[in-house]
Amino acid sequence: MLEYDNSAFYYFALATLSFYLFPSYYVITKSLYRAIVGVSPESLGAISRTTAEKKKAEEITAASRGFKQIITPTFVANVVITIFLTSVSVYMANEVSKDGQVNSFDPYRILGIDSSADSKAIKKAFRNQSLANHPDKNPNNPSAQAMFMMIAKAYEALTDPVSKSNWEKYGNPDGKQSLEVSIGLPAFLLAPDYRNAILLVYLIVMVVVIPSSVYYYYSNSSKFGEKMVMYDSYSWYHHSLSEHAHVKLLPEVFAGSAEFRQRNVPEADEMEALKKLKLRLKGSMQKPKIDHRVLIKGNLLLHSHLLRETAQLGGKLRDDLHFMLRNSSALIDAMINICTHQEWIQTCMNCIEFGQCIAQGLWVRDSNLLQLPHFGDSEVKAAGSGKGHVKGIAQYLKLPDETKKGLRDMSDEEKKDVFACCKIIPDIDVSYTVFVDDDEDAKVYEGDLVTLKVDITRNNLAPGEKAGLVHAPRFPFPKMEAWWVGLGTREGKIVSLVKVTDLSRVIEHKIKFVAPPPGDYEFDIYVKSNAYIGLDQKIKAHLTTLDPEDLPEYKIHPDDAELDNEPTLFEEMMNPNVEEDSDSDDESDDEEEEETGGARNAIRELTDAEKKKKALLEARRRAAGDDSDDDSDSDVEEVYKDK
Repeated sequence: MLEYDNSAFYYFALATLSFYLFPSYYVITKSLYRAIVGVSPESLGAISRTTAEKKKAEEITAASRGFKQIITPTFVANVVITIFLTSVSVYMANEVSKDGQVNSFDPYRILGIDSSADSKAIKKAFRNQSLANHPDKNPNNPSAQAMFMMIAKAYEALTDPVSKSNWEKYGNPDGKQSLEVSIGLPAFLLAPDYRNAILLVYLIVMVVVIPSSVYYYYSNSSKFGEKMVMYDSYSWYHHSLSEHAHVKLLPEVFAGSAEFRQRNVPEADEMEALKKLKLRLKGSMQKPKIDHRVLIKGNLLLHSHLLRETAQLGGKLRDDLHFMLRNSSALIDAMINICTHQEWIQTCMNCIEFGQCIAQGLWVRDSNLLQLPHFGDSEVKAAGSGKGHVKGIAQYLKLPDETKKGLRDMSDEEKKDVFACCKIIPDIDVSYTVFVDDDEDAKVYEGDLVTLKVDITRNNLAPGEKAGLVHAPRFPFPKMEAWWVGLGTREGKIVSLVKVTDLSRVIEHKIKFVAPPPGDYEFDIYVKSNAYIGLDQKIKAHLTTLDPEDLPEYKIHPDDAELDNEPTLFEEMMNPNVEEDSDSDDESDDEEEEETGGARNAIRELTDAEKKKKALLEARRRAAGDDSDDDSDSDVEEVYKDK
């Protein structure tokens, strides 16, 4: 009774397409709104806490607007697909509006007659339709064969009283059905004229489209590892980094990341600008180890940011630099992971400091006071000389505002920026405790699971306040504050190194490790910022481990000892089964014990008698001085019998 139903197919197709079209229109509308109107600066991380951040916030907001930001291959492909599927949906909706009723069994419609037709008209229609759709006349037409069966059912429903009654009551000549369905596929699939075309489309989809899509997805996804960093980048870091890699070498390593290799191929019109940039930076850059154009371009762009020489960069070079900076956090974390696996603690610390330099746009010889807005060489010199001078920003943050130096030539607005920045940059205190969980004894023994708890307190935050975005006006993207907490040995090996992203005022980070053999040990605790220079702290932690043999003897309480004698739950469950068979076993065991005991007693008596016999014989021989064995034996036997 099933037949291909165009209306059912249209309903099904419209419902299926809606799962793609509605989200697609939402994404397209949101992208267009963002390109034309823009979104709130707060949602973009474009906040202006100081005038130095104002320019950065304006650039982030402007970059989020404009069609240039949304016209990507993915967006264009999505728009084209959406337009095509929308056209298909409109056509289907139009067809549904003409005749949207899903096929049901209607014998008059099947026979092509009016509902008022008499029996003569019904027989005539049946005869004509049967001849036209007979399988013998349509040997290769499944649609005609299916129609022939439907015609027979329709004629039966109009001529047979029982079938007609069933159709009128239940809508089916066969009676009440548990489920009434029709096939939601278009009827043209049964037409012989379209058979080859349908088969060709099926083969293209199954053999070409689906395998190609799977291959494309797999080939792209297989290139990326943790945090969407390419495996080629991990391989490059592993090859380029060493145990004693200096900070000055890291820009070249970073520039060689696989993510930049296509983008940083120099174009012909960029060569002149790169040559000029190289001359300006000469003397401030480490001599490259590898003379490759991609590495050279990336290295030059990165140094232009670190040395604050980006003003001369053109639009394309600036975009390439921003692309590198956008991916800097994940890639530097990948560099640190490589060093952590190799246990190169000094290189890990250098990579973290390199990330700080990228965030603040400073390089190794620059004073960390240049992180403050409106500070230049003269302000740094004034703050570091004379009475009340400071050596770094960590000391400068702790000074009261009225005693801060280097502000003499600044306006009131600029001074406010400096004071506001000093409240944003974290002023931290670090402390630690070492203990063994669930152990009242403060001593640590070899093999114990030791917990080293590091507490970081942000003194610049009020209780309950959370840290916000990093104050980094020269880094063109929002960056959240985080801390690297590490534990290393005096030999330069890493015990633990973790990036803590907790924004609370007080951070508690626990490091667990197994206590080493007995002795006195000294560890280094590292607390380093992911974005600020000069706030890092290194604390020496001491640990004394004792020999486990020195532990006091553990005495079991009598009540606990009695528990060992109590049967377990399994034994209690098995005892009833044992007791049922225990009677016969006990009786047989008793009999065996009695027999065994009697045999042992008999053997013991015979053994004693033999010993007595030999003793009497020896005594008789010594007394008589006679060597005759026979007489002595007989006499001894008589004595033995008497005994």
